[in-house]
Amino acid sequence: MDETARSSWTPMIGLFLAQVLMSFNVAALPISLGGMVEDFSVPPTVASSTIVVYGLAVAALVMTGAKLGQRIGWTLIFRCVLAVFAASSLMMILAPTVTWAILGQLLAGAAAAIIVPALVALIAENYRGAQQATAVGSLGSARAISGVSAFLIGGTLGTFVGWRPIFFITLALAVAVFALSFTLRSDKGDPSIRIDLPASALIGGAVVALTLGFNNLNGWGVLVAEDTAPLSVLGLSPAPVLVVVGIMLGQLFLLRTRRRAEHGKVPLVDLRVLGNRRERSAVYAMFIIVSMEAAVNFTVPIYIQVVQGRTPLDTSLAMMPFNLTVFVTATLIVRFYSRFSPRTIALFSFTLTTLSLIWLSLVVTNNWETLPTILGLVAFGIGQGALVTLVFNVLVTAVPKELAGDVGSLRGTTQNLASAVGTAVMGAVLVMVLGAGIGRAVVEHPELPEELVAQVDLDQVNFVSNDELHEVLSRTTASEAQVDAAVALNEEQRLRTLKIGFLVLAGISAVAALPASRLPAYRPEEIPDPQPQPAED
Repeated sequence: MDETARSSWTPMIGLFLAQVLMSFNVAALPISLGGMVEDFSVPPTVASSTIVVYGLAVAALVMTGAKLGQRIGWTLIFRCVLAVFAASSLMMILAPTVTWAILGQLLAGAAAAIIVPALVALIAENYRGAQQATAVGSLGSARAISGVSAFLIGGTLGTFVGWRPIFFITLALAVAVFALSFTLRSDKGDPSIRIDLPASALIGGAVVALTLGFNNLNGWGVLVAEDTAPLSVLGLSPAPVLVVVGIMLGQLFLLRTRRRAEHGKVPLVDLRVLGNRRERSAVYAMFIIVSMEAAVNFTVPIYIQVVQGRTPLDTSLAMMPFNLTVFVTATLIVRFYSRFSPRTIALFSFTLTTLSLIWLSLVVTNNWETLPTILGLVAFGIGQGALVTLVFNVLVTAVPKELAGDVGSLRGTTQNLASAVGTAVMGAVLVMVLGAGIGRAVVEHPELPEELVAQVDLDQVNFVSNDELHEVLSRTTASEAQVDAAVALNEEQRLRTLKIGFLVLAGISAVAALPASRLPAYRPEEIPDPQPQPAED
């Protein structure tokens, strides 16, 4: 296709809405948990299985989905999985039991596992040059705006109508994208491609083990098995054991993939997308970016809702500056590609995220509406929005069109793993810091005697609201002065923990300068035609 000829943006509207569809569904699930708990009379842990199965299905199946798209044809399989996504929305709307809701999200995750690489492949087949960079950037902005809209629209519907109407929106989006898919241009599939099922099982098992391991570090124990762990392995928590198993399965997958490529067979994912250190550095940078975003999206809401006892709508309003800034920056950053190299933009952005996280650790208070806090979130959002679009665009432009599906599957696997790791590691760090702080503070506050600490398990740390702590203390022998001291301690130590959490993230952001320094130094107009390079060991 002539790069000087501009293609119609109509097909991109459908691809943009497909990204909105997936992101809105993900953001709507946490909002719907309370309604599902009430409707189905199940514990929150059971209702939250809808979130778990969705994420696991996407991460475990995305590489297999990429190969299915190459075999069947991207446009055809894109339409098929949109129908599956619509069916999953209907299951959520009509679900008589929580089992139906879980199965609905399992279907949605399986469909998203194909949509994720399909978006990249279809952009590569329909757009070139500056239009392709803009199209890639729009996917990042779609994630941000759908998160904001899900909180606002979903929160309003969930409060005044119910949780089921939220999924009428995903159903309508699936129908709209299906209609717009007929404007897409796509090459026919290649029936000669064979899917490596053993490799699919290896990477699926690796992703599931890693995700379950990292997500349960807090609940099951970082090293030694807690009482809440389903089992122990020679006294060890199963969480780190699963992480080790996942790493081993991942290594076996890479070994099989390399050998299959050496024998001239089609691998599950073409490792030429990681053919040199620039592409690998982009993947490392993407992992760090998504991990930081997941950590912030975990840390801030848990503090606002749990410690401060405020509503989900309060949380969405507090996160609005960050989410809107990510949306705007992800859309506009492509305008700077002609003036600055990816390396320059990445180093500047990581510097900005590092400084903004340090700033937040210094200025954050119990009032999230203060101007210094808002400025910190806006600055972090600018860096985050620029990075999430940039590194994705580096990967897409560095490989030929026929490997775009492999880039999409790599993106999906990286983002899902990074999200799980970022949330879990941040949770483990916060609990450890909180434990040390509470233990020291109890010793330093003589007005909280040991017998009172024993009655309320104040030294068994967790994030509890001041109201909950006040209610627990009211059932003990604590005096009014002791109750006030314990509540003040709760608020003080959890705010201190939040500040330290921001500093930890700032350190991670600073370390990211290493992979960022290895990103390409050329500008988009200097990019040579991408040619597949042999994968380096």
